[in-house]
Amino acid sequence: MELEYPDDLRYLDSHEYIRLDGEIATIGLSAHAIDELGDIVFLELPEEGDAIVVGETFGSIESVKAVEDLYAPISGTVIDRNEALIQSPEMVSEDPYEEGWFIKVRVDNLDDEMLAETMTAEEYRLQVAGEE
Repeated sequence: MELEYPDDLRYLDSHEYIRLDGEIATIGLSAHAIDELGDIVFLELPEEGDAIVVGETFGSIESVKAVEDLYAPISGTVIDRNEALIQSPEMVSEDPYEEGWFIKVRVDNLDDEMLAETMTAEEYRLQVAGEE
């Protein structure tokens, strides 16, 4: 099965993605990472109102294979978290990009430098292909 990497997202080399809509960023984990992790059993996410900082961990995801930290692609304040995933973390495998998002963040001072460490979908596809 070929995994999808939507073109409207930016990706980190640690496999998180970011979707920007004005000053609101939706953050989740790529289909590749979810596929590699296998069955997801637990998800730890920040609370609304918490601050996240670019490059630092903001939570973790646990599968039957491993526990992995989640890294912030931007800095800002959490304005929403996907409570449905907290209750049923396995749902992230079904639709990581739409229903499987982790948190929504009001971005602090978004500029090009903040996105400098992210990749386009094509760049990410090439990275993932190199890992296989």
